[in-house]
Amino acid sequence: MTDNSSQTPDALDGLSYEEAREQLVAVVGRLEAGGASLEESLALWERGEALAKRCEEWLEGARKRLAAAREPGNAPE
Repeated sequence: MTDNSSQTPDALDGLSYEEAREQLVAVVGRLEAGGASLEESLALWERGEALAKRCEEWLEGARKRLAAAREPGNAPE
């Protein structure tokens, strides 16, 4: 796995939902495995928080698109 913990939050904007979710799963796995230093654990935690936020942004965008598509007059004929 590539170490993405040094990426800036702005770099997350380019991630698809699937990429962000995959990286989040990897971060959680590394944290659960233990053995990381306190500093590395904190960096992983911060990265995980940023990835979780990015995933939530994607999901919220999808919810809004679905809601807009369900509005009267927007249904395909």
